[in-house]
Amino acid sequence: MKKFSWPKHSVLIIAIVATWLTTYIGYQTSFSMTIDNMMQEFILLMNPLSFLLFIYGIALFIKTPKRRNKFIFSVSLITSIIMFANAVFYRFFNDFITLPVLFQTSNFGDLSSSITANMSLLDIFFFTDVLIVSLAIRYIPQAEDRVSGKNVGPKLYFIMAASLTMFNLGLAETQRPQLLTRTFDRELLVKNIGTYNYHIYDIVMQSKSHAQRVLADGSEMVEVGNYINANYAEPNPEMLGIAEGRNIIAVSLESLQSFVINEEMNGHVITPFLNELTNDPDTFYFSNFYHQTGLGKTSDSEFILENSLYPRNGAAVFFTHSGNTYDSLSNKLGENGYHTSVMHANNKSFWNRDIMYDALNIEKFYDVASYEIGEGDAVNWGMKDIPFVKQSADLMLDIPQPFYTRLITLTNHYPFDLDEEDMLIPQYDSNSRTLNKYFQSVRYMDEAIKVLFEDLKEKGLYDNSIIVMYGDHYGISENHNKAMGMYLDKEITPFDNAKLQRVPLFIHIPGYGKGEKIDTVSGQLDIRPTLLHLMGIETKGDMQLGKDIFSPDYEPFVIFRDGRFVTENYIYTTDVCYDTNTGEPAEEQAECDQYLKRAMDELDYSDMIINGDLLRFMTEPENLENEMK
Repeated sequence: MKKFSWPKHSVLIIAIVATWLTTYIGYQTSFSMTIDNMMQEFILLMNPLSFLLFIYGIALFIKTPKRRNKFIFSVSLITSIIMFANAVFYRFFNDFITLPVLFQTSNFGDLSSSITANMSLLDIFFFTDVLIVSLAIRYIPQAEDRVSGKNVGPKLYFIMAASLTMFNLGLAETQRPQLLTRTFDRELLVKNIGTYNYHIYDIVMQSKSHAQRVLADGSEMVEVGNYINANYAEPNPEMLGIAEGRNIIAVSLESLQSFVINEEMNGHVITPFLNELTNDPDTFYFSNFYHQTGLGKTSDSEFILENSLYPRNGAAVFFTHSGNTYDSLSNKLGENGYHTSVMHANNKSFWNRDIMYDALNIEKFYDVASYEIGEGDAVNWGMKDIPFVKQSADLMLDIPQPFYTRLITLTNHYPFDLDEEDMLIPQYDSNSRTLNKYFQSVRYMDEAIKVLFEDLKEKGLYDNSIIVMYGDHYGISENHNKAMGMYLDKEITPFDNAKLQRVPLFIHIPGYGKGEKIDTVSGQLDIRPTLLHLMGIETKGDMQLGKDIFSPDYEPFVIFRDGRFVTENYIYTTDVCYDTNTGEPAEEQAECDQYLKRAMDELDYSDMIINGDLLRFMTEPENLENEMK
């Protein structure tokens, strides 16, 4: 009987097929990517091959079987780690890892609870190909290869691999024109060119952004400045300076989304104190206000508030551009006699705050060392909100007035764990433990805000202050759509996902008496100009992309970092323009296409300012204004 003989390069073939199938099955089971048609499904199936054929094909040029097998095993292990890391990251951020994120090592210790909570025993599946390759190496014999310049096999192999890559890109371009030049959505890239090619693309784009600073000479300022000047919204004369001279207390409401405001959960009021504020005559409550953060989450919301610029795409700007020159809100207020500070009971290096705050010209950072964290005062990410706001109010007594200080709350942070004594309402009863705990931690944060107001009044700080509170980013990602659908009693569509990016904004002015609910579409970029105008400070000539919400010239147009946008009539998401009234695809696309172009242009201008560090060329705002004239 003739002995079975394995085909040449059997281990290589098995490795390619095993990693290919592991990757594709991983796409289907661990990432909630929207697939609209059979062509997109075919591209998703095919795109891992365009990379795997190239990387595994290098083995064809390795002569000895032992070294070749080591290389093949290493590739299978690295690709498995990439897929595993992206799956864990995706469950928390609903996005894919970027190169700068990998260098945010100072955050890893603080992120440990979130990372652990997002791991699953089933993630071992991503290493299935490693096991298969190990068994193939162990049990399949391989003969020594003779590689010569006349060996045309590897050359034909790489011609085939290159042809497949071009075919993949061609199909992707038909599904998403200008995919590699105008996209801000990493999911679109992964769906069309694959996870591995996406990471190569990311490396190229990050290198390109760093080169922009070196090549910038300041001439770009005129183009950007002209755009900003043309879209400037003059302040409302009736609102200009109504809070002049007051202290500014800005509170970042961790992970708070608007769907809980003025609502109940199984008969329990979720935010009783904030609900009262929505009807308070001293409060402006913005019910149609959106966060505009990216992967930097809370740090992105800080960056937006301070600069009225978009955060970077695929990276936390607090890490990547902490050496830039900025004309921040803190800098502007400092020039007008304010003492500026941030209060946050966490490590000063988390999100690189100790470095970035210097760039933003924030005078004082009250980090965890400024607080006394007693027994029972700590939870997950740091200090509980109630003791935090109490001690923060004490610290404010020592700050010379007028002051501007920002408080960053912590308790309502994923995974939303609370001590039993802090559970003021029961858990929800959906299939999502995350959503179930979220309502409880939101209720606790609401109680902390009530305590803050009481303490400010008790300490005599309340009457001469303006209190600005805003949700910093979403708390419940699209991965929990099924549970959200149960709570909202509807199926969650991409249109609904965009609407769920609404976060509350409260501007509370004690004694004002003319507050109201405002349903104008607005976003976090608008806080800086709105607040400065309330303080009577001019912003014309500032390099900011937001607009004063109270201005008669204000245009309701909110752009998300990933390229989605919201207007009064349209919501653009997942390559579809929806009618805001019906939630169905809009009949007229021409106007929506014009908004899309403006959104892409504005994101590009923001990137130009940040990547080129253009504000270093700007000495005085009036100089830029004169140049633009």
